[in-house]
Amino acid sequence: MTTKEQLLALLESSKDTYFSGEEIARRLEVSRAAVWKAVNALRQEGFPIDAVTNRGYCLTQRVDALSAEGIVAHLRKDRDLQVTVLPTVTSTNAVLREKAAQGAAEGSAVVAGQQTAGRGRSGRGFYSPGETGLYFSLLLRPTQYDPQQITRLTAVAAVALCEAIETVTGECPGIKWVNDLFLHGKKVCGILTEGAFSLENGALEYGILGVGINLYPPKGGFPKELAGIAGSILDQPIPDGRNRLTAEFLNRFLDYYDAPEQFGYIEAYRRRSLVIGRQVTVLVGGESRSAYVQGIDDSCRLLVRYENGETDCLSYGEISVRAHLTVRE
Repeated sequence: MTTKEQLLALLESSKDTYFSGEEIARRLEVSRAAVWKAVNALRQEGFPIDAVTNRGYCLTQRVDALSAEGIVAHLRKDRDLQVTVLPTVTSTNAVLREKAAQGAAEGSAVVAGQQTAGRGRSGRGFYSPGETGLYFSLLLRPTQYDPQQITRLTAVAAVALCEAIETVTGECPGIKWVNDLFLHGKKVCGILTEGAFSLENGALEYGILGVGINLYPPKGGFPKELAGIAGSILDQPIPDGRNRLTAEFLNRFLDYYDAPEQFGYIEAYRRRSLVIGRQVTVLVGGESRSAYVQGIDDSCRLLVRYENGETDCLSYGEISVRAHLTVRE
């Protein structure tokens, strides 16, 4: 690690604790001048480092600064993940796809504070402004998930994300099948799972799980076309919110991912479902049909009954929900 990265890791490990320049130089085995240079570099990147005479340097918790060191500090000690944090990317999924093609290991993650070309399902854009949102992707190389079960990864992520949000913020979002989280009637999170398959046998070579979260309201509000649809989880920033939320999600998701039956994600998914027992419009292959949602099966397929009495198990497609989930995506 560079001196700047080592300094940030030290300050992240003990926020609101002051370290003298001499102590930092001794711990990092660098000169006092190198410490001063690293402090200034971190300040230029937006990290709130206080400097007090006779006390030293301290990373305060007054703002929500996103960093790899901050995320790792909140990960469980048994989690050996490669976390890369970038201020701005086109798309975290796109960046991680390049890493995957170069042989990156499972558990590699790319986190960004802003996306200039964020994507949702079916090639739609995902509004990803800076400083108020959280956007990250995780590389998976599963062995217990076949290509037909890729929807399960999205469902597992939805449950883990709901639980992480509840733990960090106290808010309790619900899940709109299959990949969106809603809070107070508005969409606050989207999940996009993409896979690369072998041309020889059709096996899943790797999957990329992408998550976009509207944690705080964007400056100036949401664009006009999203104002009635999109919302944020919190009204005001909380200390270390984005680092904590990312780590909490990764800790919980990997528990479900490593042992899905043991942790019972499907029951948790059903409990948080916003569509079971409701009338919806099913959108598949350009066709719209009114249906009643009877439930969700163990493969996370949507069980519906159409108005003519026919039933179906949906593993893909979209639904539009009326009432206080007035959404057509």
